[in-house]
Amino acid sequence: MRGKKVVLAVATIAALVAGTTSVSTVAQAAGKQKVIGVAVADQKSLFYIAAVDGMKKAAKELNVKLVVLSADNDANKQVGQVNNLITQRVDALVFIAQDATAAAAGVKAANKAKIPVIAVDQKPQSGNGKLATYIATNSVAAGEELCTWLFKQIGNKGEIGILHGVLGSTAEVERTQGCQNALKKTPGIKVVAEATANWDETQAYKAVQNMLQANPGIVAIYGESDAMGLGAAKAAKDANRKIIAVGIDGFPTMVTAIKAGLTQATQAQVPFVMGQQSIADALKVLAGKKLPAVQYKPTVLVTTENANSVDPVQFYGPNVK
Repeated sequence: MRGKKVVLAVATIAALVAGTTSVSTVAQAAGKQKVIGVAVADQKSLFYIAAVDGMKKAAKELNVKLVVLSADNDANKQVGQVNNLITQRVDALVFIAQDATAAAAGVKAANKAKIPVIAVDQKPQSGNGKLATYIATNSVAAGEELCTWLFKQIGNKGEIGILHGVLGSTAEVERTQGCQNALKKTPGIKVVAEATANWDETQAYKAVQNMLQANPGIVAIYGESDAMGLGAAKAAKDANRKIIAVGIDGFPTMVTAIKAGLTQATQAQVPFVMGQQSIADALKVLAGKKLPAVQYKPTVLVTTENANSVDPVQFYGPNVK
């Protein structure tokens, strides 16, 4: 049954891709080639690399020129890059923010210049700026489904630890909320340890070392990213402790770890599709179409039961291998 779910979810994603590329007529009708600026948090994270790969594929198919600027995880640098793109008078801005608060100023500046803004993944959290649309993973739903699955694996009772991403980021807030929703429905689960590991495997490894020493009853770790889930699993293995470790992302390394039995589950995101859709949506806005304020993309729950039927290319694009 779980294998069927993967096939259906991937088919839905394929349909989304087909939908984004169907707007080529919009680009042709618009006359001259459109220029879309892309301000991305970094080009080291596989998620962001895949998102930009999706943008490039859509841009090629839709005859769009992209100007991609990476902030190297520096919020101040990204503010300057957004202002640079505005000065260049790009037709639209796709914004993958490094910092949700700092991003608000860039959105407002683009609004003032009458440049539509498509936000992807990280949503500006303050200010009065207006987005044309926001494309992201439904991280609340993903976190709740993953934690519900995790709790069932331990009989809906027992002690667990939680590894948080960057505190206050959109993904951290929503993935925490999702697991909290599952916890409210499962009173037998007790959270005995929490740590902030900032999406980082090494930080997660060290945090879980401490968790396991201080809490010998821990039987599972909810990592809010794959890197943290992997760090947790490796720390437990090195401590000769058997736990269930999960994450969110669907990275190839995590899928491989699930197949090997090191980790047990992940929620696979679809950044490649998000990137494609951001470019298609920018053209739709430029053609005068109104988009939904929020567009959540589906995740796929990958577990030991269905990992062998999953190819990360389905989520991260052809350059992932």
